[in-house]
Amino acid sequence: MKSTIHENQKNNLQRLGKKAFLILALAFMTIAGAQETKQIPQINVSGEGKVKAVPDQAFISVSVDTKGNNATDVKKQNDIVVEKVIQAIKKSKLPKEDVQTQRISLNPQYDYDKKKYTYNATQTIQILLKDLSQYDGLMEELINAGINRITNVEFRSSKIDQLKSEARKLAMKEAKLKAEDYVSVLGQKVGKALTISDNTQVYYPQPMYQMKAMANGDASEQRETLAIGEIDITANVNVSFILD
Repeated sequence: MKSTIHENQKNNLQRLGKKAFLILALAFMTIAGAQETKQIPQINVSGEGKVKAVPDQAFISVSVDTKGNNATDVKKQNDIVVEKVIQAIKKSKLPKEDVQTQRISLNPQYDYDKKKYTYNATQTIQILLKDLSQYDGLMEELINAGINRITNVEFRSSKIDQLKSEARKLAMKEAKLKAEDYVSVLGQKVGKALTISDNTQVYYPQPMYQMKAMANGDASEQRETLAIGEIDITANVNVSFILD
C-alpha cells in the first residue's frame, strides 16, 4: 500500500515538473517574441523628381492598306506599294536595323448586302529615326510612295536611362530633405533607409496632328511641320527612414 502511495506522489511530482517546464518555456518564447516585434522608430515620406528633355529620336509606325475583290490581286497591289515605300526609306540611308516590317495581314470581309467577300491587305513598317532633321523629308517621301496610314509617331530620347536616373536621384533627395525637416524639431536624426518603392513614369510627346492621322486613317491630308515638344520623366518614391 505504501509503495502505491509513493508511486502516485512520484507521478504527481513529474507532472508538476513538466507543467513548470512548459510554463517557463512559454514565458521565454513570449519574451523573445516581444523583443522580435519591438518596433523600430522610423518615418515614412515620399519624394518626387522631374526631368524634362528635348527628344532626339522618333519612333515611326506607318501602314499600307489595300482593298479589293480578289485576294491575290489585293496582295500584289499591296506588295507593289510597300516596295515603293521601302525604296523611299533606302533613299534616306537609314540603317537596316532601324527599319522593320512589323505586321503583314490579308483578311476577308463579308458584305452581307452584296453577299460577297472583299479583301483587305495591310503591311506595317516601323522606323527608328535617330536624326530628327530628316523627319519632314522622310514623312513626305513615305506619303508620296503610297503609305495611307500613320499608325503612330513617338518622340524619344537616346539618353532615357540617364534621364530616369536623374529623376530618381532628385526624388530621393526630396524625400530625405522632407524627412529631415520633420524630425529636426524633435532633436532626432534621419538614419538609414529601411524600404524604398519607386514609380518612375515617362511621358512622350505625341503631336495632335499625328493623332488625327491615326483616327482618320488618311495620311495624305497631314503634311504639317514638325512640333517635337518635350519628354517628361517623373520619379515618385516612398521611403522609410530609421530615426536615430
